[in-house]
Amino acid sequence: MKPLLLIDIDGPLNPYAALARTTPPEGYLLHRMRPTGWTVGTPLPVLLSPGHGEELLALAVRYELVWATTWKDEANEWVGPRLGLPPLPYIDWPAMHAVTADGTYWKTRYVVQYADGRPFAWIDDEIKEPDRAWVAAHHPGRALLRRIDPWVGLARADFEALADWA
Repeated sequence: MKPLLLIDIDGPLNPYAALARTTPPEGYLLHRMRPTGWTVGTPLPVLLSPGHGEELLALAVRYELVWATTWKDEANEWVGPRLGLPPLPYIDWPAMHAVTADGTYWKTRYVVQYADGRPFAWIDDEIKEPDRAWVAAHHPGRALLRRIDPWVGLARADFEALADWA
C-alpha cells in the first residue's frame, strides 16, 4: 500500500500571502472563486500554478493523493480541475479551526486519525514543531510533515523531498 500524500491548498498550492504583491509569482495564474461561504462580495482570489498538477500526478505513482484542506470536497470542484487533477478523496474534518491546549495545529489529530497507522507525508503552511512532536508520539507509521511557505507555495525542493521520502 502506498503512503498517503495529504495536500493542503492554501499555502502549498495557493501561496495566498503572495497576493499582497502587485503581480503573481512566476508560473502562477490568478483565479476568482466562489466556494461555499464565499457567496457575497468579491470572489476569493486564488493563485494556482498549472505545473503543480503535473508534479502531483507524477507523485501519484508513489503516493495516494488526498486533500487535507478546509476546502474539503470543494477542492475537487474549484482547484483540482484547474490543475488537471482527477477527483481525490478528502479529509472530512469533524470540526475546523479549534484551538488546542498543547499548541498543535487543529488539523494534526485528524490527519493522524485519517492515516490510521499508514505512512503519510503532509504538506501544509501551518505545521510547526508541536505538530511534529505530537505525530511522532501518536502515529505508529512513518510520517513526513513538510511546512510550505505561504509566500512561495510548493517549490522544486518540496517535490524532490516528497519523491525521495516515498
